[in-house]
Amino acid sequence: MISGHARGCDLQIRVRAERRTPDRQARNAVRSGVEGTVNELTHEHGMRRCRYRGQPKAHLQHAFAATAVNIERLSGLPPTGEATPPRPPAAFQDYLDQHGIPRLKSWRSVSSRRRRRRDP
Repeated sequence: MISGHARGCDLQIRVRAERRTPDRQARNAVRSGVEGTVNELTHEHGMRRCRYRGQPKAHLQHAFAATAVNIERLSGLPPTGEATPPRPPAAFQDYLDQHGIPRLKSWRSVSSRRRRRRDP
């Protein structure tokens, strides 16, 4: 009989392998863009609560908010054919570069190591 832990490990291995497939990465890229848009609508345009009663008015509010997001995005784009300029490095990145300190992909690994050292 296989223990619950062994079944859980097998499932975790299968899920991690599936995440690396090109099809799954393409779906996640689309999802990431949609989630960013929904976040922008809820936090910057007040779409968490409807201002009006009735479905037609609520639909109009959604259409206006979506139009506003599109206009904001289009106004921030460079003219067609030009490449977007690179973002300037953050002050912390400049500090790391000036002192020859390599940048980590994730700072979580640093904080998890610190936590492990403190625990007896």
